[in-house]
Amino acid sequence: MKQLKDILYKCSLLRVIGNNDIPIDMISFDSRDITKNSVFVAIKGTNTDGHKYIDQVVNHGIAAVICEKLPESIDNKVCYVLVKDSSETLGYMACNYYDNPSDKINLIGITGTNGKTTTVTLLFELFRSIGYKTGLISTVKNCIDAKEYTSTHTTPQPLQLNALLDEMVNAGCEFCFMEVSSHAIVQNRITGLTFKGGIFSNLTHDHLDFHKTFDAYLEAKKRFFDRLSSDAFALVNIDDKNGKVMVQNTKATVHTMAIKKPADFHCKILENQFDGLLLNVNGKEVWSHLVGNFNAYNILAIYSTALLLGIEEQEALVAISKLHPVGGRFEYFKSPEGIIGIVDYAHTPDALKNVIETINAIRSGSGKLITVVGAGGDRDKTKRPIMAKIASEGSNMVVLTSDNPRSEDPDKILEEMAEGISIDKKRSCITISDRRQAIKTAYNLANVDDVILIAGKGHETYQEIKGVRSHFDDREVLKELFVNDNRQK
Repeated sequence: MKQLKDILYKCSLLRVIGNNDIPIDMISFDSRDITKNSVFVAIKGTNTDGHKYIDQVVNHGIAAVICEKLPESIDNKVCYVLVKDSSETLGYMACNYYDNPSDKINLIGITGTNGKTTTVTLLFELFRSIGYKTGLISTVKNCIDAKEYTSTHTTPQPLQLNALLDEMVNAGCEFCFMEVSSHAIVQNRITGLTFKGGIFSNLTHDHLDFHKTFDAYLEAKKRFFDRLSSDAFALVNIDDKNGKVMVQNTKATVHTMAIKKPADFHCKILENQFDGLLLNVNGKEVWSHLVGNFNAYNILAIYSTALLLGIEEQEALVAISKLHPVGGRFEYFKSPEGIIGIVDYAHTPDALKNVIETINAIRSGSGKLITVVGAGGDRDKTKRPIMAKIASEGSNMVVLTSDNPRSEDPDKILEEMAEGISIDKKRSCITISDRRQAIKTAYNLANVDDVILIAGKGHETYQEIKGVRSHFDDREVLKELFVNDNRQK
């Protein structure tokens, strides 16, 4: 049990009403999850405002309330703490409650639009392969060395996040590799954490439903680097025009990486095939099982980070050569008759463009590319026609289908996507809202040496329609078709 005054360390307090020298056994920002000795943090969220529930939690015997606006009625048995920003305060409180675990582990955060999951996952696997106990916080899963937890957010809420880091420290982990989403930065989920290093991958069109403008999206990412300390490093991809912008105001030691420009860490692609990449990294050749230009950047980030964290170069290169693609990230399948299937998480215009360009650079001249793609509901609508345009211009045939429609009408989403397809490409595009049927149709259209790209969902094992999640895995559907060979010819 902690004292309230101790877990408010570093918090910017405007006013304290009552006694803050009281025991606290839990912090909560959910009014349904409170106890007698807990502190309730009233946060103005996207869907609701926690301030509406202050009287309710006080009536249930709460010990303290953190808020941006005091309620009209004050209970003298409760401590009220007025703050400017409740979400920021929660970040610091969560760190203090768990004794600041990020101070006791080498925490590395990666931010950017694409490549985060692959980079942190493979860094996690690399460091474990050479003998370090390591943690992972990612879109796909959270790991405390060999122990796995299902992930619900790219970056967890601050209480869950600090609890995970605390468990990592107690388990003896020396490193943790973590995805840092733009939502998490803006919502103060990482406030109070101590990062040993920060990595910037790239910045492209995404999440404008949340950030509203690209400049706001960029600023959110930049804020991560602005907050790094002088003891940290910042590794940035300067082939991306926003790379140098990210570190304009950072106190961290800046290191650069690039494929197209001179940089501290440089990579050249020597061979790019469906079975892997041959790279020259800072003058040393290394073979990787990963495929595509975009993965060359991921490998370069992994190599650079390993060296910055003290791993010997040759040991890092050997470990990199043994790494395999992350599930649902350019995951490769081949049918007995020679049809190639690729499942990828590409759900942004740039990611889709990168995957299509990679496939077209590698595939046989006689083979066609058939792309199955959709767009998520209740998310950035502006990218829908852009993604359809990219798919139609880079593929021989496109099947537009549902991704996760969520609360939206699937057919309406597909209509908005189809607006991006030019008249001359209409004949090579079909629309099938049922995703399973869309994948089956793509398979029926394919011949030997053709490539079927199934984009958008990658590792996901569900589909959400009208708020209901049902089991659905692109990889399972594709493998079933390849094994059974039940094409309707």
